[in-house]
Amino acid sequence: MNDSFNKLNSLHPLLIQDATKAYNEAVLATPKGVHPIITQGLRTFEESNILYAQGRTAPGSIVTNAKAGSSYHNYGLAVDFCLFVGGKLIWKVDENWMTVVNIFKKYGFSWGGDWKSLKDNPHLEKNFGYNWRQLLFKYHTQDFIEGTEYVNI
Repeated sequence: MNDSFNKLNSLHPLLIQDATKAYNEAVLATPKGVHPIITQGLRTFEESNILYAQGRTAPGSIVTNAKAGSSYHNYGLAVDFCLFVGGKLIWKVDENWMTVVNIFKKYGFSWGGDWKSLKDNPHLEKNFGYNWRQLLFKYHTQDFIEGTEYVNI
């Protein structure tokens, strides 16, 4: 089941509108039978620790180099996606993939596929000029939007 909108709605309040617009536009721009799926939005620190342990101290392959607090997912400022094609989830970078990427870029997102090393093709982020260390400081000092656990940016 596609719960992309639930994942989009879990993002930082400053990001939800642009991420949702970009996603809706990407859905319309991809051909019939090709559907972008948001596979990850907000990721808790606990979830990040579990993923980081995978392939290191827990079974499985390494899937991330980001410890808890060092991922923009931890602050609701990133999404991962893939394409749903012919009943299967696809992570192949092709013309349809790049259609999604370019639409998100139009809304100010950066793409992990543009990184010089450790490319992360499913990853799109919008950090509002903050690095993860600044965000982690805000998190530890509880500089949150009132009534939430989203950091003030």
